[in-house]
Formats: sequence, C-alpha cells, structure tokens
Amino acid sequence: MIENQIPNSGLGKLIEAARREPGRALEQEFYSTPEFHTADMQSVFRKQWLLAGHVSSIPERGQYFLFEIGKESIIIVRENEDCVNAFYNVCRHRGSRVCLEKEGRRKLLTCPYHAWTYGLDGTLKAARLMPEGFKKEEYGLHACHIRLFEGLIFINLSNGTPPDFDEAYRSMLPLARQQGLATAKIAFRQSYPTKANWKLVAENFMECYHCQPAHPEYCVVHPQDQLLAFGAGPGSGSDEAAAAYQPTLDLWEAESSTMGYLNDTIDAGVFSLGMQQAVRYPINPQRGFLSETIDGSPACKKFMGDFRQADGGETALAFNPFSYVLASNDFAVMFRWTPRDEMNTDVEVTWLVHEDAEENVDYDPRKVVHVWDTTLKQDKKITEDNQAGVCSESYQPGPYSTQEARNVVFKQWYLDQLELLL
Repeated sequence: MIENQIPNSGLGKLIEAARREPGRALEQEFYSTPEFHTADMQSVFRKQWLLAGHVSSIPERGQYFLFEIGKESIIIVRENEDCVNAFYNVCRHRGSRVCLEKEGRRKLLTCPYHAWTYGLDGTLKAARLMPEGFKKEEYGLHACHIRLFEGLIFINLSNGTPPDFDEAYRSMLPLARQQGLATAKIAFRQSYPTKANWKLVAENFMECYHCQPAHPEYCVVHPQDQLLAFGAGPGSGSDEAAAAYQPTLDLWEAESSTMGYLNDTIDAGVFSLGMQQAVRYPINPQRGFLSETIDGSPACKKFMGDFRQADGGETALAFNPFSYVLASNDFAVMFRWTPRDEMNTDVEVTWLVHEDAEENVDYDPRKVVHVWDTTLKQDKKITEDNQAGVCSESYQPGPYSTQEARNVVFKQWYLDQLELLL
C-alpha cells in the first residue's frame, strides 16, 4: 500500500530510449526485469480501476471472493443487498491473511491465526486478551476503493483519492446498460495462467496481426476485411482497411438502428485514464452470423438486456489494457489479466448469460465458451512463446505492422504512466 518512486533511475534512460522508437516494440528489460515490474505496479496497477468480477458471483450476504494481483489480496464481500465492500486481506493484528480460500461465505471474517474477528463492514468485532486501553474501532480492516458499474466490480489500489471513475467511464454506460450486464449471471469461468509479462498479454489482445496464423477458428467467425479494419478494436488496423470496411459497417448500423438498438463508438484516446473504448460492430454480416459462435447461431435462447431479436452485433468495452467485456446479443465475456510477477500473468475469463437462462435448457455452455476458450488457449501458447523469445540475448525490438496500430498507442500510453513517477 506504499506508493514510492521508481526504484532505479536507470529505468528513466530506457524509457527515454523507447520514446525515440515509437514504431517498434519495447526493449527486453520492460518485459522481464523485477525493476520494471515494481514500476508497473506503482505507475499502472495502483492507479487504474481494475475489473475484479461480477456481482452475480456473490448474491448472498457474507459471500466473498479474493482478487489477487502481485503481492496483494483483496477480499470482495457482500455486506447486504445494497452494499459490496472490498478490504485488503491483511489482519490488523500481525498481518496474517484473513481469508485463505479463494471464495466462500462467512457471517464474520475471522483471522485463522489469532482469531481477530471482523464484521462484513470491516470493523473489528473481537480481539481476545488485548491490554487495557486497546480501541477496537482503530483496527478495522484496511478498505480498498470499490465501484460497481452495471454489475461489474472494479477496485482501485490507490492509497489516496483514486481517479474519478464516473468521469472516465460515464460515456460507456449506455452501451453497457443496453447489454444487460447488471442483471446477468455467470455461466462459466476459466483461468488461463500465462508464463509471460502482462504487457505481452495486453499487446497480443490489442492486435489482430496474429489472428490469421494463430486463430483459425476465430477467423471462421470474423471475416478478413473486418479483421484488417479493426480486428482488435477501433484504431487497431490501418486507415485504408477501415475505410474499405466502412460501407459494410454503415449498412449493418442502419439495419440495427431500425431494430431500436444503440450503436456508438467511443475512443478516449492515448491521454485518457486507461485508453478506454466502447463500440458496437457486426460479427460477420456477410455470412449472417448472429452470435460469436463457431456456426454463427445464438448459443442462448434468452437474449440479454434490451435485445429482443438478434442484430448480429457485438458490444466491445475496453476499460483499460487489462479489463474488457465483449458481448453478443445472447452472452457476454469478461476478460481480466493481472500480473503475479514480472514473468507470470493471471488470465481470468467469465462468460455471462441472461439471469433466467437455464443451463442445457436455454443454453449449451460448450457452445457459449467454444470460440473464446479455443482462442485463449492459443493465445496462452503464442504469448508464452513470445516471452521465451524476448528473453533471448538475440532479441531486438522489431517494427510494428499496420495491423498493430493500437500497440503503438499502448506503448505511448504506457511510457506516459511510467514517466509520472520519474
């Protein structure tokens, strides 16, 4: 919980050198050294609002789950119907972890070491055999900043006042609300622990240059002209490819609008809090795909949110380079990646469906998860291979392609975050 300056002034020289080559990947040290991991935790991950989970995972009073990043463990617990709290998982006595299981349900939060006991609001309720003058009210659990956004739980690790959540994400609210995320429920969760630096995981997700050689199933679902235009979101392809695809996009938007659906594109830019974006676009209008499934047919009979008929669209919400939601009319996918250390990243993915949808009645979970489960397993392999190559003595940063334009923006944004600590 201590925000220090970057520990090594030598990092400043590497950052300055990286600035001089905006069209190339980062140097090896950015992806592999403890010094840059420490700098990343301080300059990026303690500042950003981090997608931690969905409220449907803790519907009952006392239910909790742990959000773990780096050396931190955060207890996210439901106090009552209207309140979800977040606390550092550190006993105020001698620092033991209070909750040891990744999820569960408790009436009270009791430390297993010396039995200090906390309420669901974080206040200390019991501490045995403490000396005269001890004041329980001074030893509640340390609170972590928390915000709910249409059912999505975000936390922020800042010691002081965190960045303004509403200011950053207000413009994304209409698209998120249309999708019905607040009332959705979890259909499936899967972890893809990746032996790679978080920036390699993030950069991979922000470009589709690798899609054709690495993701044959994904390329069945999404047409080539779309992947060239914005396969990894607005601005990820060349201007020429985007212009060529625009007539297809315009036609789909006109048809979707006649159904009464909101379609918008929001791009906060490189100088924003988290490069946040929100957009709706068609999945594969040439082949009539109605959902992001391998055959294009809906995976769930009950559509989410405001959707009453399929328009074949997908909503993409990018809150920052490690917190995403991609949603068809019938299901949504939450993505989060969090660093454990300089060479390991937790990739956690959650699929959401309509709150009343019944498994194997209204939806087939295998069909819901197939495209992204397949794609993420492929991503894990290629990103780990990327990390192995980056660690070679022969590694030198190569130039970005025209389909990696979003990586150029990310590099500038990332270096800006680091320089705030210099």
